Parts: sequence; structure tokens; C-alpha cells
Amino acid sequence: MRRAGARETTTAAAMLQRLRTLARDLPRRVTFMEVCGTHTHAIGAAGLRQLLPERMRLVSGPGCPVCVTPVGYLDHAEALARQRGVELCSFGDLYRVPSSRGSLERLAAEGFPVRIVYSPHDALALAEQHADSDLVFLSIGFETTTPTVAATLETARERGVRNLRILPGNKRIAPALSALARDPDVRIDGLLLPGHVSVITGAAVYRFLAREHRLASVVAGFRPLEILAALIELTRMLLAERPALANLYPSVVRDEGNAVAQQLSERWFTAADADWRGLGPIPDSGLRLRERAADWDASRVAVELPEAREPSGCRCGEVLRGAIDPPDCPLFAQRCTPERPVGACMVSSEGSCAAWFRHERASRPVARAAAARAKGDPA
Repeated sequence: MRRAGARETTTAAAMLQRLRTLARDLPRRVTFMEVCGTHTHAIGAAGLRQLLPERMRLVSGPGCPVCVTPVGYLDHAEALARQRGVELCSFGDLYRVPSSRGSLERLAAEGFPVRIVYSPHDALALAEQHADSDLVFLSIGFETTTPTVAATLETARERGVRNLRILPGNKRIAPALSALARDPDVRIDGLLLPGHVSVITGAAVYRFLAREHRLASVVAGFRPLEILAALIELTRMLLAERPALANLYPSVVRDEGNAVAQQLSERWFTAADADWRGLGPIPDSGLRLRERAADWDASRVAVELPEAREPSGCRCGEVLRGAIDPPDCPLFAQRCTPERPVGACMVSSEGSCAAWFRHERASRPVARAAAARAKGDPA
């Protein structure tokens, strides 16, 4: 393992040996999916993927909120700027993600105002400073970011701010996992569940995975030892043929989650069908603003939208479903790099392609994929 102290390295070596011993009894090769982008980067940085037993594969899932945001959402944001003259406020990770016609970066280069903010509260402050402008905050993210947007709306109402609107693109992770579990093209034996999201949702929302889909799942932290412990627990469940939910991150994740944050979100948002890059439309997997937020809802502003088009050759959608690894995409590290990204998974700091490019370009899976492409074999 890379960048670990002597004691941690010794402990990790013992845990890896335990994992390999358990894996010998697996009847076939199994696939575990890490859902969170932070887990993907932690796994890559520690070199864990290359140390796994031969009978174990670890794939990335739809845990990057920027990556799963569909092209149509960005098209909508661009249309608001071009047709309605609003100023856009966006997180930096969304800035270079391709839309059907360009990106927010290209929009800004054409002279349309696009402001990078670190939080929805920053967008509110800008709205108060520029009372003659109409601002739209591009609200994306999972359950971790939704409460901050709700809190911003509460403040906007209290202060009487009406020149800030929200374009809702927030997602709910549990319905997406249910969709993945039903996907016939993706075989998953267990899930490494997200730590940050689970702080808000609580662990109990994942119990349906074992009950309805016979999937083992573990909530885990982000240190290498915590990830190894999760993989050991998943393997034990498979060997015992008793899929269940385990919370190995009890210091921050409770069964019921953060009730205050949940109630705040529910005052302003309600579940709605949503489109995900790679997964398509999923019932109740998104959030729309309630009627009380109509004055702040940019999705109610009528605009004409182009036909949504993904970047040519990009296989980001398959990466997000765990159907392929990033190096299986023919654009990876060739036409698509962090400096000149083609797909959202290479743009975002939480994206799987960005993580593989940064940490795993020299790994055996990347080398095998490159060799296959050189021979003309399908990825």
C-alpha cells in the first residue's frame, strides 16, 4: 500500500491476507461496487485494487453527482442564460462538463455570466449584492448537499430575496442502487456504500438491498483499513450466503441518519422521477422543489431545449453502471484526459475516470485494456 505508516502497513498486510484466505472459498469470481467517488479515489491512491484476490473485482458506481447529472440538465442551464439572460452560479466541477452544444466554460467564453461558487449561500450573497440581476444556482448533488440548498431557500425567504432561483438537479442514492440491482447487464455481488451520504440518510435506508435483491452491503469509512474491513465483511456474507447490511462507520453514521437535515430538506423538496447519465430515468430518484418554493424554482421558467447529445465515443455511462472500467473506454488517457476531458467522469474531481487516470494508469488492468485496443479487440 502507498503512503501508509509502518503500523498501518502491517495491519493492512494482515487484513489483505485474511481477505485472500476468505476469497479462496468463493465458488466464483465476485464483483463488489464502491458507490462513492471518494471511495474510488481512496482505493486508487492506496493501490488497493491491484492487491485484491484474483476472485474479487472492485468496480466503480454512480457515486459522483456531477457525473450522473444528465446532458439535458446542462442544456437547460445554458438555455436559461441564452434565452432568459440569467446569470448562472455553479460548482466548479460542473464548469467543463459537456452539454449538447458546449459547456458552461464555453458559455462563459462567449460572454455569458457564469459564476463559480462554493455553496448555495455564496449564490444567495451574490443575489443580494446584485439586486438588479437574475441569478440561477445549479443545484446538483446527493442527500449531503440538499439540506444546504434548503437552508439557503429558508434564508432567501426570510430576507425577501427574489432574484435568486434554484435549478433542481439533486439526486437520491437509494433508488439508483435499486435500479442497478435490477440491471441484467450488471452483475453485482455486494456494495461498498457511501459514508458521507449515509450520515444524512442513515444506514436503514439500505436494508431493502438484502431483503429485495439479496445484495450484501456495508457502510464504510474512507481510510484503506476501513475499506479492507468492508471487503472482508462483504466476503464473509457471501460465504455464509446471508446477505445483510452492516454499518462499519458507526462513529458518524447512525441507523436513522440526521433527522434535522432530513426535515429541512423535506420542507422544500419532494421525491420525483429523474434522469441519470448511464442509468436513464429512475422513479423517485430525484428531488423537485415543492409549491412553496415556486418563486425560487428555475425549472418552471419555460425555455426551448435542443435534443440531448452525449459526447461522441464517450462511455462514461457504462463506467457509472460498473459495466466497464475506465480504461476500457477507447478515449481514456488518449483523447480524454483531465486537461482535455471529453466525458463527465474525467471532468469531476470525484469521477472514476479522473481517479483511474491519477492513480492507476500504470496498473495491470489499464495495460491490458490498452493492449486489447491496440489489437483491435472490443473493450
